[in-house]
Amino acid sequence: MLKKMLIAALIAASLAVTMAGCMQGRDPSVNWRLSDSRANLPPLPSALSIGKNGVPTLNVYDVAAKKSSGMDIERYVAGVVAGEMKNDWPVEALKAQAILARTFVLKFCQDKKSKYGGADISTDVAEAQAYAPDSVNQRVRQAVDETRGMALAWKGAYPNAWFHSHSGGMTELPSVALEYKGGDPEYLKPAASEESERAPTSVKKWTTRFTRDQVAKACAGAGVAVGDVESVELGEKGASGRAKAILVNGKAVSAPSFRIQIGANKLKSTLIDSVALDGDSVTFEGRGFGHGVGLSQWGAYQMAEEGRTARQILQKYFPGVGIVELW
Repeated sequence: MLKKMLIAALIAASLAVTMAGCMQGRDPSVNWRLSDSRANLPPLPSALSIGKNGVPTLNVYDVAAKKSSGMDIERYVAGVVAGEMKNDWPVEALKAQAILARTFVLKFCQDKKSKYGGADISTDVAEAQAYAPDSVNQRVRQAVDETRGMALAWKGAYPNAWFHSHSGGMTELPSVALEYKGGDPEYLKPAASEESERAPTSVKKWTTRFTRDQVAKACAGAGVAVGDVESVELGEKGASGRAKAILVNGKAVSAPSFRIQIGANKLKSTLIDSVALDGDSVTFEGRGFGHGVGLSQWGAYQMAEEGRTARQILQKYFPGVGIVELW
């Protein structure tokens, strides 16, 4: 009798280990779901079909290949993570990016429509996220597998899953950094962000120059005709120090719009420390890279290097938002 009991116990223990190993690599001791109620789960977009494995499927238009193809969301998310982060980054940072990528596509499919006919979403960064399937490696696959089906949730809906490269030390409100008109969400407040020292010098602090004519054209593109540029100053600023407006000839020009018009890879952020007009040259000095709203990727890198989990990273940049398991 005792022998039978010992055998039964060994079998039960073996089954427990096997089951734990089949949980997509997740640690069962970690409480991923921050929302306590299933009622807080956002609905899946009605336009998406559900595959045999329970994962929603997407029709993705590839702008490089100029054609659409069907795939499940997990495959799409892997390509996005590889496109938005380097595939040798800490796994917990990649996992945080995977959850954001999954949240982004679900919200997009629920609220918007791709400009590419017949597609649910595209690889066009003007409307969606970067996509680099050829850069998917084992580390990226691990990050996607260990967060399978996980997305952010806020009061039964998908929140805005904004992220950027380098905050320059502090994140900003959407109304300031993105000229967002939908009201600043409670879960996106300016927050101090310790950025990794491994970030390139070119994003920590930068200097860029434009001609007067380039500045005038950017202003016009942003909706403000200024004529010949005679003066350039920094206008209203947000809590992080980011410019909400740039004063050109005394006229207020939206700083986020101006940045897009003049080149977001040249004017790397609106966290501008100084601007100077000298002859035909307008020189900007600033910090950070990207709009500065939501998760800072180099901040996530630093937190992951310090041993923080993806959950802790997301809690920092999206305080109060839940992480839910949708499939």
